[in-house]
Amino acid sequence: MNQTNAHKPGYKHTPLGWIPDDWEIKQLGDIGKPYIGLTYSPEDVTDKNNGILVLRSSNIQGSKLHFEDNVFVKCEVPDRAKVQAGDILICVRNGSRSLIGKSVMIDERCSGMAFGAFMSIYRSEYNGFMNQVFNSGLFKQEIHKNLGATINQITSNDLNKFYVPFPSTKERTQIANILTIWDEAIQKTQQLIERLKQRNKGLSQQLLKPKPAWKELKLSDIFERVTRKNTEANTNVVTISAQKGFIRQGDFFNKQVASEILDNYFLVEKGEFCYNKSYSNGYDWGATKRLNDFEKAVVTTLYICFRLKDDTKHSGDFFEYFFESGLLEVGLSKIAHEGGRAHGLLNVTAHDFFSLKVSIPVLTEQTRIYNMLQTASNELKLYQQQLANLQQQKKGLMQKLLSGEVRVNECRKY
Repeated sequence: MNQTNAHKPGYKHTPLGWIPDDWEIKQLGDIGKPYIGLTYSPEDVTDKNNGILVLRSSNIQGSKLHFEDNVFVKCEVPDRAKVQAGDILICVRNGSRSLIGKSVMIDERCSGMAFGAFMSIYRSEYNGFMNQVFNSGLFKQEIHKNLGATINQITSNDLNKFYVPFPSTKERTQIANILTIWDEAIQKTQQLIERLKQRNKGLSQQLLKPKPAWKELKLSDIFERVTRKNTEANTNVVTISAQKGFIRQGDFFNKQVASEILDNYFLVEKGEFCYNKSYSNGYDWGATKRLNDFEKAVVTTLYICFRLKDDTKHSGDFFEYFFESGLLEVGLSKIAHEGGRAHGLLNVTAHDFFSLKVSIPVLTEQTRIYNMLQTASNELKLYQQQLANLQQQKKGLMQKLLSGEVRVNECRKY
């Protein structure tokens, strides 16, 4: 509940806390209507040429709609389960509680598409303003109050009862316009980041593509295996995330392996590499990462760990980019034995892994390639930080505007 305005003149106490005297508090059911989505069976699923696309939670990425993970169905879709431009699509049921309530506004290109049973749409003449409310902390608070202890779902009846702040028409429009400026800046930065990612990927492929002068070696010529046991009782247990690299196990799984059973784990040191044989999205043949953020870490013996034999001949920095480029995938696909995908784990032996052949340049060329790729990577990181700053700025401004702590005529300082 917002107490910031409690002692300011011109404010009143409401179910949402202290808001300006000239604002109202409305329930969602008073100013619009939620609609439930389409229930379909596996038999209804078809290909994109014969069906209608069903929008699901996975189609909402941040504040945008994505269409990389789509489902199409061939069945009768009632009008109530079709979206219109201006509708707000909301996730109302999901195995992950944190995803409940994530939302996005539907644009013209999606008009007529269906939406799934774990989703709802909210339709209102005020959706320009409501789209900002649904992305605010106020809306998340309402969701949290209604989820309960075990049920990861909010119903249409729940949504209808949610309280929202409701300024005058003029102020609603001004608030929406101000926050839309941040949305547009965020979207442009996200688009630039995607272009830089594609550029960096192409640059990596170009620079790391084998050249006639490069030498073909086995991984065993360059690296030696690390099987160092955790005899020092180190408790910094990490796991390899294909997207994020080494992260603490407690952060990844929300649990920690008991310290008394860590003696047989491997202990790796900063600068050493580990190959995780588990496949994940974008990493069909596993991921090889370098330990950079910790001096030492404990990993499962399912990983294949290794280090450079001689850093006067080869660059660990270069190989960090080399492994990330996917150049090992062809070789890995040949040594992953039949049945190796059981439980998401590839059947790749250490012997076969170190027998893989790679073409690489001499150390001076390795350093030159690394410097070029690192420069490109640093540029990408700058825009990723800029995006994080914009998102944080919008979050803070949204909280102040939607609580009335800052009125629209006070926004010049932002």
